[in-house]
Amino acid sequence: MTRIASGSGWSGTVAVIAIYLLANVAYLGVMSVEEVRHSKLVAADVALRLVGPAGVTFVAITVMLSTLGTLNGSILTNPRVFFAMAADGLLFRKFAAVHPRYETPYLSIALTAVLGIIFVLLRTFEQLADTFVTAILPFYALGVASIFVFRRRSAAEYSPPYRAKFYPVAPILFVLATVYLLANALIDESSRWPTLAIFGVILAGIPVYYFTVGRPSAPQSSPASARVSS
Repeated sequence: MTRIASGSGWSGTVAVIAIYLLANVAYLGVMSVEEVRHSKLVAADVALRLVGPAGVTFVAITVMLSTLGTLNGSILTNPRVFFAMAADGLLFRKFAAVHPRYETPYLSIALTAVLGIIFVLLRTFEQLADTFVTAILPFYALGVASIFVFRRRSAAEYSPPYRAKFYPVAPILFVLATVYLLANALIDESSRWPTLAIFGVILAGIPVYYFTVGRPSAPQSSPASARVSS
């Protein structure tokens, strides 16, 4: 079972990488690098040149379906992150509430919806994309880098059925690539100040946490154990 699962994971990952690279090759085959750089909708612009208005419609429908699928996954997962944080004492405890009938984290779902509405009303699509990508990249890097800490702490007991080949090359490359992207955003004059503003908001969460739920006098709760339906 382990061999089958690992083989399927590799084939799926390779397929996604191949499709992404081939799409970019196609873009560069139709448009110049400078045109791609200044295009807000590269796929739509390429489709317009190759097929015409029908191509643009096809790309728009494809993007819409993909977006709806992503939103479906986000609305199922993100509220449960708030729920787990609240249950573990990292967020206001009320957001760990479970609906008495539907057994869903309804307050966390409402919080996610309110935040989404606020962001959509205050920012454009391009600004939101840049903001969320920049804000989430440091946490991706920290999450991947945490494997080094966990492996070192549990070195004596660590005996998984499957080991990643060439470890630790993959996590190191991922962390370095993330650092490169963030450094590039800081070097670029057009994105420097927005990037610094995003980092400032993230760092502002540290004192906010310690002045609210992270105060020493605040009661410590046990890890999330309530049952939440999907």
